[in-house]
Amino acid sequence: MAKILIIYYSKTGNTEEMAKAVGEGVKEERVEVEVKRVEDTKVEDLLEADGIIIGSPTYYGGMAAPIKELLDGSVRFHGQLKGKVGGAFSSSANIGGGNETTIMGILSAFLIHGMIIPGTPEGDHYGPVAIGAPDGRSKSQCKDLGQRVARLVKRLG
Repeated sequence: MAKILIIYYSKTGNTEEMAKAVGEGVKEERVEVEVKRVEDTKVEDLLEADGIIIGSPTYYGGMAAPIKELLDGSVRFHGQLKGKVGGAFSSSANIGGGNETTIMGILSAFLIHGMIIPGTPEGDHYGPVAIGAPDGRSKSQCKDLGQRVARLVKRLG
């Protein structure tokens, strides 16, 4: 059975709430999902998933250090994530807080690994964002991300 791994870092709980909403979307597509804090994730866990979705708060326009550390560690598996499906989401304190640059940093690492990234012409094009606590719109976008990644994992499987 296909499996999607959702990894997140959350200090205030906002990104964690988003991760849970992404997981709901995956479950709706009847795909196995594991939602894990980055602190509980080993780089080897990335190899076991068909899809990987990472969420991070925005710190100075980029991802949180623990997320960056995980992605930096994935270098030793360069080429082994090729063909997996990826996605990203982010939260920040302000509208111009760097959510998109955070998401693009995560997606850039995924693209270098040869992963497949499904965008969307509606809503949050690169990935879901929240300003502070996720509202209904943000949660809906998160759920949609989970569904899109799950559908693509099933199609490629």
